[in-house]
Amino acid sequence: MAAEDGAVTIYSGSAITDAKKNPYSLKVGLAQMLRGGAIFEVTTADQAKLAEDAGACSVIVSDPPRAQGISRMSDPALVKDIKRAVSIPVMARSRVGHFVEAQVLEAIGVDYIDESEYLAIADEDHFINKHNFQTPFVCGAQTLGDALRRVREGAAIVRTQGDLSGSGNVAMAVKNVRSVMGQIRLLNNMDDDEVFAFSKEIQAPYDLVAQTKQMGRLPVVQFASGGIVTPADAALMMQLGCDGVFVGSDVFNCSDPYKRVRGIVEAVRNYNDPHVLVETSSGLSGLMAGLDLGEDRIEHFGRGHGGV
Repeated sequence: MAAEDGAVTIYSGSAITDAKKNPYSLKVGLAQMLRGGAIFEVTTADQAKLAEDAGACSVIVSDPPRAQGISRMSDPALVKDIKRAVSIPVMARSRVGHFVEAQVLEAIGVDYIDESEYLAIADEDHFINKHNFQTPFVCGAQTLGDALRRVREGAAIVRTQGDLSGSGNVAMAVKNVRSVMGQIRLLNNMDDDEVFAFSKEIQAPYDLVAQTKQMGRLPVVQFASGGIVTPADAALMMQLGCDGVFVGSDVFNCSDPYKRVRGIVEAVRNYNDPHVLVETSSGLSGLMAGLDLGEDRIEHFGRGHGGV
């Protein structure tokens, strides 16, 4: 079947990557522009403008939380409103495997698409072939194997994912970032024969595993996400080796959201300067009331972790 009117069909030659039309190196280069920055989840144009004023490198659009139901792509009208309100890059989420949602987001001109496990999963067996799109993609991962499989599919940014519940607990993000960084350190000390075996063990493409060994890091930008709510949390992720952080919209639910957002931005930019971290962390206790962990939201030490 032939593709008509620019539609992408996944069962014909039109789905084969056209390297000249969608050059992957260009998308990876665009993603490099976000390094050293903080990306904030926003639900309104006002929040997006505040984040931009406070120094955010990008915003990611999210619908206001719902008590129940399937989480889907944000309303394109909301995405357009936020794009008109700010000059920084705007991201929006599609469901995992839902390439039509991604087509819609690309058509309205988002700067990056996040194929996100925050939303419901549309296809339990397949991720989007991101090489079919001109827009760079963000994808979540919890291990090095996850990350490199997403890169092979065309992800230009890897989001090392922690807690998805919005609890404000950074522990799972720390665990997963340390896991990825630890696997890379192990890889750096392997000889060529061991690299073959290791790539098979983590079910990742050998050429990307070899490139990761050569570079001593992931071949694309790596951000951390999940439970990052304070400047200290953000600086922790940067010191662990991440290129930036995603921050949830809970940071806007306080009396002085600009101070919270600005503090996190400064912490990411100056993550190795304890004097700056003292300044950005001071006076936040009153702003954190909405993010305190109640007993029913605490996962006790030693209990198993769930998650995608």
